[in-house]
Amino acid sequence: MLEAEGLDVFYGKAQVLSGLSLHVARGEVVALLGRNGAGKTTTLKALMQMLPVARGTVRLSGTEITGAPPYRVARAGLGYVPEERRIFTQLTVRENLEVGRQKPREGVPAWTEEGLFALFPNLAERADAPGRALSGGEQQMLSIARTLMGNPACLLLDEPSEGIAPVIVAEMVRAIRRLKGEGLTILLSEQTLPFARAVADRVAVIDHGRVVFEGTFDALDAAPGIRADHLAV
Repeated sequence: MLEAEGLDVFYGKAQVLSGLSLHVARGEVVALLGRNGAGKTTTLKALMQMLPVARGTVRLSGTEITGAPPYRVARAGLGYVPEERRIFTQLTVRENLEVGRQKPREGVPAWTEEGLFALFPNLAERADAPGRALSGGEQQMLSIARTLMGNPACLLLDEPSEGIAPVIVAEMVRAIRRLKGEGLTILLSEQTLPFARAVADRVAVIDHGRVVFEGTFDALDAAPGIRADHLAV
């Protein structure tokens, strides 16, 4: 579903991604793990073409999207939920959802307002509340729901468990498992190994802009050096 090969990305003259390669199969959930500053957010933004890719290729469903404007990437079926949430605080929950609406796609789960309220019951209770009135966890739910209204074929989630209450983290785990059950392909960046383990099929570990490990959690458990060198604080 999503392939990146040999990505080089720069901030000015500083190289942030160096030959990064990874893949996410259709219907799979992959967790991108790494410390702060390892390049997780940069990777997601590069896949979404929000940052210029100096070298390398990105493909979505076999079609190259490298260098396309982000709005065309979104229309092609790649959805992005930023760490900063970026909801419209002056709009209601319903209005935020309407902003993200796109037509259904063949072979992709089609989301409606009612379906998203079932996925995130907290939002149903606040449907007519402005975004600014929501808690941080509710804003995170709304950011995900708004992106799902675009019926993406593949979803990029940046730090979905960051800065939210434990009870909302549990709701987020349940929601991501439901999305996986619906057949949605997901790449999520995370710092928290237990959260990633609860939702993902495989893991890719990134450090200094390179993928240093890619495999199952059993394989990661069998490689304590990877955790010690690239995940431990």
